[in-house]
Amino acid sequence: MKVYYKNLFVWFLCLGMISIDARSEVRPLGGGASSMVEMDHSSSLSVQQNKRKISGKVTDAATGEGLIGVTIAAKGTRDGTITDVDGNFTIFVSNETVLEISYVGYKKQTVVIKNQQHLDLRMHPDNEMLDEVVVIGYGSMRKSDLTGAVVSANIKDFEKSPNTNILQSLQGTVPGLNVGQVTSAGSSPSIQVRGKNTLSGSESVLIVLDGIIYNNSLSSINPNDIESIDVLKDASATAVYGAQAANGVLLITTKRGKTGGTKVDFSSSYTISSPTKNLRPMNRQEFLDFTKEFYYDKAYMGPDYTTPNPDFNLADYLPAPTMLDSSQPDGISAKDYSWWDEGTQTASVFENRLSVSGGSDAMSYLISFSNTEQQGYLINDDFSRNSIRVNLDVKPYKWLKMGVQSFASFVKQDGASPTSLSLIQQSPMIEPYDEEGKIVPYPFNTVATNPFMQSDVNDKERHNYFFANVYAEVQLPIKGLTYRFNYGNNYRIDEHHQSNEYGASMKGEAYKHHTTYYDWTFDNILNYSAEFGEHSIAATLLYGASERKESYTSALAKKFLRLSLGFDALESGTDQFVESNAWSEALLYQMARVNYKLKDRYLLTATVRRDGFSGFGENNKTAIFPSVALGWVMSEEEWFKIGWINNLKLRGGWGISGNQTSRYKSLSKTNVDPGYVFGDGGETENAQRVTTMGNSDLKWEKTAGINLGLDFSILNNRINGSLEFYQTTTRDLLYDMTIPTITGFGSVSSNIGKIRNKGVEFIITSHNFTTRDFEWSTTFNISANRNKIVTLFGKDADGDGKEDDLKSSNLFIGEPISAIYNYQIDGIWQLNDEIPTGYHPGNYRIVDTDGKDGITVDDRIILGKKDPAYRFGIMNKFRYKDITFSFFINSVQGGKNGYMQANSGSLNRGDVNHRLYNRISEMGADYWSPNNPNATYARFSQAPTINPTRYQQRNFVRLQDVTLGYNLPKSWTKTVGIENVNLYVTGKNLLTFTKWKGWDPEAGQDYNGRPVLKSFTFGLNVTL
Repeated sequence: MKVYYKNLFVWFLCLGMISIDARSEVRPLGGGASSMVEMDHSSSLSVQQNKRKISGKVTDAATGEGLIGVTIAAKGTRDGTITDVDGNFTIFVSNETVLEISYVGYKKQTVVIKNQQHLDLRMHPDNEMLDEVVVIGYGSMRKSDLTGAVVSANIKDFEKSPNTNILQSLQGTVPGLNVGQVTSAGSSPSIQVRGKNTLSGSESVLIVLDGIIYNNSLSSINPNDIESIDVLKDASATAVYGAQAANGVLLITTKRGKTGGTKVDFSSSYTISSPTKNLRPMNRQEFLDFTKEFYYDKAYMGPDYTTPNPDFNLADYLPAPTMLDSSQPDGISAKDYSWWDEGTQTASVFENRLSVSGGSDAMSYLISFSNTEQQGYLINDDFSRNSIRVNLDVKPYKWLKMGVQSFASFVKQDGASPTSLSLIQQSPMIEPYDEEGKIVPYPFNTVATNPFMQSDVNDKERHNYFFANVYAEVQLPIKGLTYRFNYGNNYRIDEHHQSNEYGASMKGEAYKHHTTYYDWTFDNILNYSAEFGEHSIAATLLYGASERKESYTSALAKKFLRLSLGFDALESGTDQFVESNAWSEALLYQMARVNYKLKDRYLLTATVRRDGFSGFGENNKTAIFPSVALGWVMSEEEWFKIGWINNLKLRGGWGISGNQTSRYKSLSKTNVDPGYVFGDGGETENAQRVTTMGNSDLKWEKTAGINLGLDFSILNNRINGSLEFYQTTTRDLLYDMTIPTITGFGSVSSNIGKIRNKGVEFIITSHNFTTRDFEWSTTFNISANRNKIVTLFGKDADGDGKEDDLKSSNLFIGEPISAIYNYQIDGIWQLNDEIPTGYHPGNYRIVDTDGKDGITVDDRIILGKKDPAYRFGIMNKFRYKDITFSFFINSVQGGKNGYMQANSGSLNRGDVNHRLYNRISEMGADYWSPNNPNATYARFSQAPTINPTRYQQRNFVRLQDVTLGYNLPKSWTKTVGIENVNLYVTGKNLLTFTKWKGWDPEAGQDYNGRPVLKSFTFGLNVTL
C-alpha cells in the first residue's frame, strides 16, 4: 500500500522563499524517516510472525476530521508509521507496547497497547504558544490576551554563541529591535527600538531587570542567568513606564529554581577570534610606492604622467629623517616593521558557568557562578568578569510569597590599549624601540607620539556591581486581590587608576578616579483578578518612588622625580590637582491598568500613569501618560469557519509615553574660573559665573503612537506569526535653542517641534518538517522604519511660505533626522578634464546642482540618510536524532539612498601628515593617481576650493551565527548518573557580504576604525 502525504508551506530554504506541495513515497522509521510503509509479501509475513497488527484512525478532537501525517511510533524501538490522507494508519507492534503519537500543532499522546486491535485517537490542538506567559511590566499575562506590541526575544537559540553581553544575542532577531555590533572586549552594543524619536533627548532603551529599572551596564550580567527577554514596543505597552519609555522597554527576567530535585548545570567554552576582514597596513614597499604616486608629477613624465622619470629620487620626498638611512644604496631605510602585528593579538573568550537549582512547593532556589575571560584583538583590550547570583523564592504560608533576586558582578578591565588608528598610521620604515629596547617617544620626529606609550602604562580598572530585589506578595482576604512590594537596590563602584611615565611631556603622570553609584526603587503593587461567567478582569495599581545618586572624586599628579610607586604615591608629584562632583535625581509615580476580556475573544487594556521627575522645570514637574488598546480574537467567533486558520487576532492601541531630560537641565549653572590675584603678594581667588540660562517651563517630551497588529496561526499551528503597523508623533522636543548673545548666554534648553515616526514589522515561523528523527523550522523577520521632522520653530524668515530648515544643525522639515546634507560627488577630476577654477586633478568632482555660478554652498543637497530602509533576519534550525544544527542570517539594507555614512579619505600633498602616515594597504591602493584613474578616494597636489565628504552605503548580509551540537545518547550518560551531555561548536560572523570599504559596515568602521571579529567556539554543557 502506498500512502502519500502533503507538506504545505515549506517556504524557506537558505535565502529563497519557496512553496512546496509535494507528494512523495516515504520509508519506514527504521530507515531514518517517519512514514507509512509499503511492505512486500515476504517482509509482511516476517513481521507478523513476531508482532501483531494494530490499525486505527487519528482525528481532530474539535472537527472530527482525519489528520494526515501524524507520527505513530513504538516507544523504545525504531518501529513507526504516519497516517494517510484520511488519518488511517497500520502498525505492527509487540505486546505491551507504548505508542507515542505526535503531530505539529497538537499535544503529544502516549497509548499503552494491550489487547487492542483498533484504535480511535483524537488529538487536541496544542495552544502552548498562546498560553505562553509574557512579562508586560508590573505583571505578566498570557500571550493570547495581549493587545499591545510585546515580543518575547529568542535567546535560547543563541545561548551557545560567544556573547559576553546579552544584547549580542538579540542582533537581528526581533523586528523593530535594532542592536549594533561590538569592536572591543566587554563592550555593550548600541540598541534602539523602532527608530529615533528625539533630537537631543535620551535615546536609551529602558532596561528593567526582574521588575526593577536597571541603570548599569548589561556587561555586568551573566547572559546564562537570563531566562527571558520581552520587548515592549508600542505606546500602549510602554505607557506603564511613562516618562522613561519613549524609546521602548526591555524586560529581563532571570532564571529561578523549579519544583523538583536538585539540578546541576555546568558549561564551559573556549572561543578564538580574528577580524572578519583580513586587512593590514602597507608594508615598506607599498609605502614607498604610495609616496611615489603622491608625487606623480615628479616621479613620472608628462603629459600623461605614467612613464617613469629616471631622474626621480624617492629619498628626496620622504617626509621624515627617520625614514632615511645613508648606509642604504638608495638612501632609504631598509626597515620593514609591522606596528600592527606588534599591537594586536589573537582574540579569545574562555567561559565557565555553574548553577545549582531546585525546589519544592515551599521553597525554590537558584545559585549560579560564572567566570568570563575575554581577550580582545588589540593588546591589553581585556575583559574579566566573575559573577554570582542567588535567586530565592519561599512560600511559608498559602497567603504569603516572598523572595529575593540578587547578584554581584566583579569586572576587571586592567590595561590600556593603543588605538587602532595610531597603529595603522605608523610608518613601516621606523621602529618603536631604540637599540636599548626603550620606547622612542616621538618616532616621526614630530609631535606625534609612539602608540605604545598609550599601552605601556600601569593601568587598573575595576567595576563592581551589586543588585538585589527583595519582594513579598500577600494574598488579601478578598479573593483574587494581592499586595506586592518590590524593593530594589542597585550599587556600583568604579575604580580607574593609572600611572604613565610618558605623561606630562615625559615627566610622568598618575591619577586615581573613584565613582560610586546607588539607586533604590520601592514599588507598591495591588493586583486583582477575577472571572464572572464570560467576563474576566485583571487590574493593577502602582505607587512607587525611586532615587539615584552618583559621586565622583579624582586626584591627579604630574611631574614625578620617580614614578616607582605609581598612582599609590600621588603626593610625590610636583603638580597636584583634585576634582569632585556629585549628582542626584528622584522620581515619583503612580499607575493604574485594567485588562478586560469577554468570551475569550474581546480584549481591552487601559492604562494611565502619572510621573514626577526632579530634573524638569518647577512649572512642569509632573505629566500624565494614558493608553488604551483593543483586541479581537476573530477565530473564536462562532461564524468563523476557516478550518486551516487556528488563531487570528486583530489588535489596535493608542498611548503616550515620555522622554525625560538630563538632570539639572532646567536650572542655571555656574562655572568656577580659576586664578585671580589681587595686588602684590595677594592670595589667589576663584570666581564664579553663571554659564547656562535656566528654564522653569522645561517639560517632558511626549510621544503619542498608534499600533495595529495581526497575530495568526495556521495549518494546525504549523505556521504562526504577526504583522505590525505603527505611527508615533513626538512633541515638545528637548533641544538647546540658540538665543541672542546679548542675553549673556549662547543657548537655552527648550521644548520645540514635532517628529513623526512610522514603520512596519513582520515575523513568521514555520515548522517545515516535524518527525520523530528529523525536525526543521524557519523563522523570518523583517522591519522598516521611517522618521521625519514635521516642524521645528515654526518660523518663515525668508517669506517663501514654508517653515525654515535649521541647516546649521542638519535639520530639515519633511526630512529624516539623520538626513545627509552635503555636496554630490561625481567621480574625480582627471588630468585631461576641463577643470573649473579652484579645482585640480585628483580632487573630487562636485555636481553643480543648481546650475548657477559654479560650485557654491548652495549646491548642497539632501544626499540620503543614515537610517536603513529595512532589516531582516532568518533563522533555520534542524535536528536529526541527537544532532542539532542552526544558522542565522542578519542583514541591514539602505534601499536607494539609506544607511549611508561618511567614508571619505581624501589626501592633500600639502599636508605633511597625509604624506607621513601609513594606511591600510587596501585603502592605499584605492587613491587616485594617473596610474589609477578609476580610484575611489581623492589624492591631489593642490587643495580644492571645496573638498566634500564622500558617503557610502553600509548594506550587508551576514552569516551571523552557526551552531552544530550533539547530545550524547542518554543510554551512555545515565550509566554514570548524568542527565545530559551536549557538545557543540559555533561560528559567529563567519561571512559578510558587502560593498562597504573598510573594516565592517554594521559597526560603521571604515579603514581607520576597529575590526569586528569572527569567532569559533568549542563548548560543553553537562546537566546532572
